[in-house]
Amino acid sequence: MPIQKLAAQKSIAERLWALAIWALMIFFVFNFVAMIATVVVNSFSTRWFGTWLPVGYTTRWYVSAWQEFQLDDVLIVTFQVVGAVVLLSGLLGVPAAYALARRNFPGKQFVVVLFLLPMLIPPITFGIPLATVLYQSHLGGNMSGVILANLVPTVPFVVLVMIPFIEQIDPRIEAAARVFGAGTGRLFFHILIPLLAPGILAALLLVLVRTIAMFELTFFTAGPGSQTLVVALYYAVYAAGVRAGQSIDAMAVVYMLTTLVWLLIALRFVDPTQIVTRAKREAAQ
Repeated sequence: MPIQKLAAQKSIAERLWALAIWALMIFFVFNFVAMIATVVVNSFSTRWFGTWLPVGYTTRWYVSAWQEFQLDDVLIVTFQVVGAVVLLSGLLGVPAAYALARRNFPGKQFVVVLFLLPMLIPPITFGIPLATVLYQSHLGGNMSGVILANLVPTVPFVVLVMIPFIEQIDPRIEAAARVFGAGTGRLFFHILIPLLAPGILAALLLVLVRTIAMFELTFFTAGPGSQTLVVALYYAVYAAGVRAGQSIDAMAVVYMLTTLVWLLIALRFVDPTQIVTRAKREAAQ
C-alpha cells in the first residue's frame, strides 16, 4: 500500500509539473501572438485609442511608409547585401569546413574555437572595434563594409554547419575518384558538391535569414545608401521628427513578412533534427 500511495503521489506531481509547463508555454505563445497582432492591426488602423479595436481600417499607411522611407531602395540594398554575404559565405565557408573535417593538424581545436567565437560573443562587443577598423580602411559607410562585417559571423556559421555533412561522406569515394584521375577541382565540383548540396543549401538559406535580421554589425558599418531593412526600421523609429505610429508599424510588418518568407523557405529545406539524427545513427553503427 505505501508503495502504491507513493506512486500515486508521484503521478500527481508529474501531471502538475506537465500542466505548469503547458500553462507557461501557452502564456508565452499568447503574449507573442498578441504583440505581433497588435502591430499588424495598428498598421491598418485609421485611429486606435482606448478601444478594443480600431475605429476604422485603411492601407494608406503602407503607401506612406513606402514613400517616406524609400522602401524600394532599402529592399534592393537589403537583397544586394544578403546575396553577396550568402555567396561569399559559401565560397569561403565550404572549403574551410572541408579542410577542418578532412585534415588533422597541430592547433586544429584552437582553430575550431576561433570559428566559434563570433557566434558565441554578442555582435555589439566586437562590432564597434570592427567598424573602427573598416572606417580607418575607408570601407565603412558603404556596401563593402556592410558585407565584410556580416561575413564575420556567417562564415564560421557555414563552417560549423557543413563539417557534419562532410564527415558523413565516405573518404573512400574521394580516394576512388583520385584513382581514376580526378584532380582536386574536378573532385570538388563534380563529386563533393553534388553530395553536399543539401548541407550547402541548408547553411546558405540559414545565413540568408540571419543576415536579413542582423542589426548590430550592419548598423555600425552602414551609410546612408547602404542601410538594410532592419537598420532603416530603427532609424524610422528613433529619427528626429513626428511620424505616425501606423506608418512605422506598416514598415515593421514589411520587415516581418520579408524575414518570414525567407524563414519558411529555409525550413522547407532544413530539418532541424537532421544533423543530430545522422550523428546518432553514425555513432550507433
